[in-house]
Amino acid sequence: MPKPITLSQNNVTLEPLTQKHACDLAEACQDGELWQTVYTSVPSPENMADNIHKADVMADRVAFAVIDDTTGRAIGTTSFYNIMPKVKRLDIGYTWYAKSYWRTQVNTTCKLLLLTHAFETSDYLTVGWRTDIINTQSQRAIERLGANKDGVIRGDRLRRNGVITDSVVYSMTQDEWTDAKIHLQHKLTRYEQR
Repeated sequence: MPKPITLSQNNVTLEPLTQKHACDLAEACQDGELWQTVYTSVPSPENMADNIHKADVMADRVAFAVIDDTTGRAIGTTSFYNIMPKVKRLDIGYTWYAKSYWRTQVNTTCKLLLLTHAFETSDYLTVGWRTDIINTQSQRAIERLGANKDGVIRGDRLRRNGVITDSVVYSMTQDEWTDAKIHLQHKLTRYEQR
């Protein structure tokens, strides 16, 4: 199992998610009223502390708060989850950021940090992602990372409104990581040139 660690680059830090982040995250999710989107895992402001507790007690999850180093505040979360040490596979998910951080270097930086840790430090062989079939924005973001679309799993997801839906599943292997890493690093240089 990957251990809780702190990772940092480009004024973004991933640190173990704890209750100390609850107030910042309750504020961050209000930037865009993200919890009102039925196909995401963003908790409402009043449920933030409970959501952090649930992340903490999941045996196959390592959850991170995403910190904007320029403000020192938590602006979202991301996680390793569905961790399978015997087959060296894990998923990245439970990812969300305050809306004002969308289309910035934050997501690219987080994925570069997480993928580097998974493939190079923890020596995992496969990293996966899952997203709701109607969440095309998330699908495009995952594809921009260099992940391959593996297919659709039908009827495996329950939206917060009670609707059963499908997941689009992606993965990246350790062999594909070198090219994907170069691509992500190149993307980050474009953000720096803005």
